[in-house]
Amino acid sequence: MKELYRYQWYQKIYENTSKIHEDAKELAKKIGLDKLKDDIGMYPGSSARPGNLPSYVLDEIVKANQSGKIPGVRGIEDQLREVVKSVYGDEYDAVAANTCEACLRIASSTLFQPPTMRLGDAYRGRVIMPYAEDIEWLGGYGRAFPPRYKNLLVDRTVSGGELGVEGKSLFNLDIVHVRLNGAKYDCHGVRWNPTPLLTNVDIEKSVETIKKAAQRQAADLVGFAAIGYDTPSYGHGALDKDGTPILLKRISEIAAEYQVPYIIDTGGSIPFIGADPRRMGCDVITYSMDKAGRAPCSGLMIGKDEVMSQIRKGMGLGGQRYGETSSHGKAVFTYSDPGRDTLVGLVAYLRTLRDNPRLITDPIDRYHEILLEEFEYLEPEWLKEHLLFTKTYQYGGTEINFERTWIDGKRGMPIYTLEDLWANTNPVVSAQEVMGVEPATIYAGKMFLTPGLGTLDMEGNLIEEYARLAAKSLVGALNIVNKYAGLEA
Repeated sequence: MKELYRYQWYQKIYENTSKIHEDAKELAKKIGLDKLKDDIGMYPGSSARPGNLPSYVLDEIVKANQSGKIPGVRGIEDQLREVVKSVYGDEYDAVAANTCEACLRIASSTLFQPPTMRLGDAYRGRVIMPYAEDIEWLGGYGRAFPPRYKNLLVDRTVSGGELGVEGKSLFNLDIVHVRLNGAKYDCHGVRWNPTPLLTNVDIEKSVETIKKAAQRQAADLVGFAAIGYDTPSYGHGALDKDGTPILLKRISEIAAEYQVPYIIDTGGSIPFIGADPRRMGCDVITYSMDKAGRAPCSGLMIGKDEVMSQIRKGMGLGGQRYGETSSHGKAVFTYSDPGRDTLVGLVAYLRTLRDNPRLITDPIDRYHEILLEEFEYLEPEWLKEHLLFTKTYQYGGTEINFERTWIDGKRGMPIYTLEDLWANTNPVVSAQEVMGVEPATIYAGKMFLTPGLGTLDMEGNLIEEYARLAAKSLVGALNIVNKYAGLEA
């Protein structure tokens, strides 16, 4: 019996999880995964299990610890600033924190949160943010507005609803969620939730909608925020001639008109070789450098000199009272200190990005080719013409979007939510785990696939045998789930 309603269809797939896993085990034996001694993964986008550090990073950390004169932290922090300025110019500055989440907290508290140390009631501030995907990280620092969105993040969090992600919401800050024109917010998955589907976003109409929101909130407006990946799944398929997402660029123009800060969170991305923050027009952009990047666990914040001066003081990196342009001391956000060895590794990675970018981009190019070859075996065959493959240096790999497989009222590949990823109710992900592969990151009609765990050697070169094996496991898992979903041939 064919399931009449979408939620019934997802329930049926979920009830076949054990059969999906059995088929996945058989496939693993067939392609030789059961004999593999080394770990392989599809996307090192989780700090819980990043890829191995390359030699050009590890060697510098060892060298710093074995030298006769141990370098001071302030000196390494200034090296970091020097590398970033050599790429983006003297009008930009940088700081490192222990995580990208720490960067978001520092930037939100410094640039968005209204002051609290005054007599009387503290006023509230409002930040405008497009209702897109992955908004819970930066968007979690304010209370959702309008109230219809107060439980938007509830399943993604430790403390849900109005408290924001992990109870981190700042007491006097609101996040105004603005729906993008042309986007769909249908409910999908086993963890049944609205799923932003953004490949058909109308840029010009969305800009007008954001402008109207800014006009309504003008009295309380303290900033703009956005997710900064340069791919169709985030509504950023439209790029200018320089490869800059047009929507992000247009938001910067609105922020400039209101003279408020604009923060872009692009946690899973790589600086220098991706979209340029100067062209996006943001005040601050944040990165998680141990994901698509291969630095030690750390967050990197790059921004305009004026705002970074304030941020650096809050981190204890401003000049000492008796002089000097920088320091390493105590301040409000001292708890976000990444430590000396992390900074050494981060600087080494950034220098490699600047001086030898092909060491990072060549594996991305070849991995993309392997994925295109292996996805020729996707079943049913009609799905292939509706996939969007986007190679992105910023994201460090390939995004495959499959939301357009849902056409003409016909169900396509099952779309799972980020909540499914956290709850382990996405059968494609769990099937790859059963095969012994660190799975692809799959949610909201998209997959992220990046060289990393077990597919790059210590020098940064792609191990093609393992990369292809990982790709085979993914296509195989998709085919198994599509079969149990009853997709028509």
